Amino acid sequence: MDKKQDLYSWLEIRGVSRREFIKYCAATAAVLGLSELEFTTRVAQALETAAKKPPVIWLEGQDCAGCTISFTGALNPPAASIILDKLSIRYHETIMAAAGHLAESVYHNTVKKGGYVLVVEGSIPSADDRFCMVGGRPFRKIVEEAAEKAAAIIAVGACAAYGGIPAAGPTRGIGLHKALPGKAVINLSTCPVHTDHLVGTILYFLATGKGPPLDDIGRPKAYFEQSIHDNCRRRSYFDEDTFLKDWNDPTQKDFCLYEKGCKGPDIYSDCAIRRWNDGINFCIDCGAGCQGCADPDFYAGMTPLYTAESERSQNIMARKKAGLIPKKEKV
Repeated sequence: MDKKQDLYSWLEIRGVSRREFIKYCAATAAVLGLSELEFTTRVAQALETAAKKPPVIWLEGQDCAGCTISFTGALNPPAASIILDKLSIRYHETIMAAAGHLAESVYHNTVKKGGYVLVVEGSIPSADDRFCMVGGRPFRKIVEEAAEKAAAIIAVGACAAYGGIPAAGPTRGIGLHKALPGKAVINLSTCPVHTDHLVGTILYFLATGKGPPLDDIGRPKAYFEQSIHDNCRRRSYFDEDTFLKDWNDPTQKDFCLYEKGCKGPDIYSDCAIRRWNDGINFCIDCGAGCQGCADPDFYAGMTPLYTAESERSQNIMARKKAGLIPKKEKV
């Protein structure tokens, strides 16, 4: 049996047909603006032999492990789980079975060889290294060490990308772009990271040997080009100044959440299209306004979260009154 047939047999054992696998890869290729045939062929080739794929080192700093939970919950579509399962995740403090000296030896041996994908979750303290120590070593130094020989560096979640919630606290957390000046970092900045963003970025790297095209703040353009407002089902209410004022009034349940702190008109991410929990829902549709977790200003620049008192919210309304946020064309 050849290697390609081995791959498809391995997929089928796990309940994923060849057609489902190719369909998932093709859909990802379309989102990333790549040739469907070339991308799918390259990904299939890359997944045929696990030993040839780059290993992964996943580090955790000032974080809540939410991105890890999102990552390990990648059960649907099944192809995403298969792709992640085929990666050689050498080091991940939360999910690996090894511990202590054994785990650290795996980390050091992998770093020494180089060529791995470095995934970092959580911010790095800039106030004092002692705020985040791992194995008796400053997390900052571990990140710098691991970044030296990495083939690709991915910051997963708002904290690793731009500092996130820890940036607003006494540790003055910073993202990788500040902690690793001069290094190319791919920012997947929602809170937590969306599994599709991570899988798609890794697939792109496997297929092309490089990172995807990025916007001016280091995020893959494919996932962060459209504003949440453009695809929000409550947008017509925003256009008509019909805002939810009373959470307990059922007649207002579909109204625009601007006055309850929604930053959707100012935030660029595909949450409203891709959605979360296997495409079931996202923040605004379940009654919570967008808090801007994909933006570098999250968290401090978005507070207060549940009123329109923030400078960011006031700027949104000023732009609306000036006609800089056009109404949605009626079909």
